[in-house]
Amino acid sequence: MNPLPLTAPRRDFLKAGAAGLAASVAFPHVSFGAEDSRRLKVGLIGCGGRGTGAAQDAMNADSNVELHAVADVFPESTATSLRSLKEAFRDRVTVDESRTFIGMDAYQKVLASGVDVVILTTPPGFRAGHFEAAVEAGKHIFCEKPMGVDIPGVKRIMAAAEKAHSNGQSIVGGFCWRRDAARRAAFEQIANGAIGDITSYYATYYTGPVKPMQPASARKAEWSDVEWQLRNWMNFSWLSGDSFVEQAVHSVDKVGWAFGDKDPLTCIATGGRQIPAEGGNIYDHFSTIYEFPNSVFAHVASRQQTSCDSENADYIRGTKGVCIIGKGGAPMIKGETNWRYRGEDNEMYKQEHVELYQSIRAGAPLNDPWMCHSTMLAIMGRMAAYTGKRVTWDQVINSKDDLAPEDDLKWDSSFTPTPLPKPGVTPLT
Repeated sequence: MNPLPLTAPRRDFLKAGAAGLAASVAFPHVSFGAEDSRRLKVGLIGCGGRGTGAAQDAMNADSNVELHAVADVFPESTATSLRSLKEAFRDRVTVDESRTFIGMDAYQKVLASGVDVVILTTPPGFRAGHFEAAVEAGKHIFCEKPMGVDIPGVKRIMAAAEKAHSNGQSIVGGFCWRRDAARRAAFEQIANGAIGDITSYYATYYTGPVKPMQPASARKAEWSDVEWQLRNWMNFSWLSGDSFVEQAVHSVDKVGWAFGDKDPLTCIATGGRQIPAEGGNIYDHFSTIYEFPNSVFAHVASRQQTSCDSENADYIRGTKGVCIIGKGGAPMIKGETNWRYRGEDNEMYKQEHVELYQSIRAGAPLNDPWMCHSTMLAIMGRMAAYTGKRVTWDQVINSKDDLAPEDDLKWDSSFTPTPLPKPGVTPLT
């Protein structure tokens, strides 16, 4: 078995500047006019819990799709995923042994298997290579967040997304709150001036560890460094991007949404690790402050620790009131305008796929321009916490910090990740 690799050399893609980035995120929605009523074939690349859930959402979103092929590095993952999906969808899961692919080239085999749509849900460290390959193969794409673990990787996705848009391929990124009916209504209220001009934003993402690091004693003698790290992927920055980029990016995305996906001026942050983890190199808590024009600040605080209070909320203050999301029921506004969301839940995870398939059926390709911008905002916060420096947006978009191992890394390779970052010592690159 081999891991799903980053295909194109990451270190060759470091030259996109601010102008190029600004151009590549401006994707107007266009209609290519070719409606598609076929039974669409879906390929799942990454068969863990999130991938299986995304496949379920895709099948529920459109009754005329079938799961055609799957890929992972671990055969037990494909077996578990397929068992669950076949129980739920029976005749619409047409995957057999010949289209169950394991190994470093597994994603390529899915792309060559005749699928129309791919679901990319491997660890984010592989996102850029898989995304590029899917675009080159002409597939429509659901791509789980984040869009990479470092700026070079995100730039690759931005360039590929621009090409996909030109080709009429639909792309939906896994920033699920953008598809949530209640949040959409709340942010529409904000955009229409219900709280006036935003004066501050405070977001929380306090939860437990997503995938705790296994003790060193759990490692089998035959497992290589790469296999061990993949089995604990959340705990290594080259695979996950760290807890802030992998999970709290949802809160960062809502900050971007509220500010019209405009660039911040600077960011300063703290973070660290309280829970010991042998070999892991990510933080388990962050406190990140983004500065926008006119001395407006957005604060995103996150934590992945056990036996602590949990909260996932947004407190958005403006000159005319405050919008509160995630506390006390449905989103609400208090101030000159009093408002509370009274509509129905639209199942945001399913809605992501509903809109993807609607766009394919209508011949009106979607492309989520914010998916890369929000990822870059999260990386900016991580950069500030790791280095202890106040980071500017120009420093972010020109960052050459590449977290990936060498491009020829093999399943049986020896690879030692970078050590746990130390503010004031870790350089800003």
